[in-house]
Amino acid sequence: MNPAPRIRTEEPGSSPQEQAGNSPAATISPLCDFLDLKAQFATIREEVMQAVTRVMESQLFILGHEVRLFEEEIAAMLGAEHAIACASGTDALILSLLAAGVGPGDEVITTPFSFVATAGSIAWIGAKPVFVDIDPETFNIDPAKIAAAITPKTRAIMPVHLFGLSADLHPILSLATAKNLIVVEDAAQAIGAKYRDRYVGTLGHFGCFSFFPSKNLGGAGDGGLITTQDAALAERLCLLRMHGSKTKYHHDILGTNSRLDALQAAVLRVKLRHLAGWTEGRQARAQRYRELFAEADLLQQVKLPPIPAPQYEHVYNQFSIRCRERDALREFLRLAGIPSEIYYPRCLHLQPAFERLGYRAGQFPHAEAASEEVLALPVFPELKDAHQAAIVAAIAGFYGKPRP
Repeated sequence: MNPAPRIRTEEPGSSPQEQAGNSPAATISPLCDFLDLKAQFATIREEVMQAVTRVMESQLFILGHEVRLFEEEIAAMLGAEHAIACASGTDALILSLLAAGVGPGDEVITTPFSFVATAGSIAWIGAKPVFVDIDPETFNIDPAKIAAAITPKTRAIMPVHLFGLSADLHPILSLATAKNLIVVEDAAQAIGAKYRDRYVGTLGHFGCFSFFPSKNLGGAGDGGLITTQDAALAERLCLLRMHGSKTKYHHDILGTNSRLDALQAAVLRVKLRHLAGWTEGRQARAQRYRELFAEADLLQQVKLPPIPAPQYEHVYNQFSIRCRERDALREFLRLAGIPSEIYYPRCLHLQPAFERLGYRAGQFPHAEAASEEVLALPVFPELKDAHQAAIVAAIAGFYGKPRP
């Protein structure tokens, strides 16, 4: 899962801190935004406003026609039998675990290199997150290390498709089948990504997506989705998101309130039609970065995201480079007006919220090294060629290379 990037929603100087001159970046003119949602909106403004007006005129805001159509359309796009919309990507994870019967006393294996919601969803329902180190090349959970973490209490595996690249699912699914474990795919950053010609989120028992505005398919606020191929699980998920109720004031199970608003569904239906093109745009931006870094002779100083093997399709929710001088480079870029982000600066097993689990520094060296070296660069479809060139030129300047 992914936290909010620093998306500028106000004009420079409009916040109290900037007006008072308290922001260290107050006098720096930014080259570009880390993510420019206004540029995306400009291309679909009329479609979005028509969709919003349609819902407002209907005055039907909770589930209903718009949500049902969105669920049908996204299920068809992903090749999923069932798609159940909910209030957030975090809720998608929680509801999936609850639908699978995971609860107190159970263990769920996952990665320590992810957004807090990944392990937080496990802990929130009373189960225990059990961490396994990552593959240093892909940043995803290392399948070869999972078997050693399985105990009699293990009920599920939660791989994360980090930064838009699928985890290596075949060995994970094979192990889960052999051990009778549930697989919950955290695909919050990876809608449209593929593994062996299938969309992520459709290979495990559950696929969990987020529509936070910074995602490749982002809404106008929070939203989430769960996919499953199992009709019984789908029915249970629908109960769980609606207070355990099929009919008004009759509650079959104890559920909660986690519904996607009709306004969000209407906006997402518009954006879904553009997702394939935006994915191609992100992939093109990633390829251009590769060319620029090679031209600048920076491949010894900076490690780029892996070129996906043929069985993968990367959708680049992030373009995260690695370098030992990460913090110094980030400050250098900031002073040059170039935005960047760190996903993630502190691994989950070292977060105070998970202190009770008893993990210590050094247990997951690949994840910990990544947290000290990763730096995400702007990679949205509307990013200008000149901005990418300037970003790489600045990095070349940091390393004392001739600027391309």
